[in-house]
Formats: sequence, structure tokens, C-alpha cells
Amino acid sequence: MKPHKKLNSWIKSFEFVKEIYLVTNQFPSEEKFGITSQIRRASISVPVNIAEGAARKGLKEFIHFLHISLGSLSELDTLILLSKELNFINDEKCEELIGKLDIIGKLIYGLIKNLENRLENN
Repeated sequence: MKPHKKLNSWIKSFEFVKEIYLVTNQFPSEEKFGITSQIRRASISVPVNIAEGAARKGLKEFIHFLHISLGSLSELDTLILLSKELNFINDEKCEELIGKLDIIGKLIYGLIKNLENRLENN
């Protein structure tokens, strides 16, 4: 098994991508190349960067890729709020998605802190 597949941050973010695809299937068709594409790319970026970072040799590189994942989470936060404002999703779904983003962010942040501690102790 690949090392990233054991990480809760990867597992949760991978599941989140699937949910985003289901949610954005309901977006207006004229948004296919707009917000739908953007929100999907940002969501995919999270687990992909976790996986890529985990495959790198050094902890510093892994941490770098985890920070990229955190950036994508911030992008997603904005896109989800915009989707609510445009009435593509309702308030309840928005809160649910933002809550999941917060959990994923905490997992990634915790992993970063763990890796930084390992770097300091080497």
C-alpha cells in the first residue's frame, strides 16, 4: 500500500473530492468551464498534493506539498461560499462542506506539525 493511503488527511480529502463531483453535477451547465471546473480542480489538488508529497524523499518536500494542499483548501472555502451566494448550493450543504474542509485542514495542519517536529529532532 502506498504511504499516503494510510493518512487520514488523504482519506478524508479523497472522499471530499467524490462529494464535490456529486454536488457540482447539480450546478448549471453553463458553469461547466467556470466555477464547476475551478472547484473540482481545487478539490482534486488536495489529495493529489498529499500523495505527491508523501512520495518525496525528504520531509521538507512533503511539508511543502502539504502547504499547497492547505492553499487549495482556502481556495475551496471561497468557491463553496461563492456557490452558495450564486444559489448553486443551499446553506445547509455549504455548512456541511465547509465543516468537512475544516476537518481536513486540521488533519493536514497536524501532519505538518508532526513532520516539522520530526525534522527538528533529527
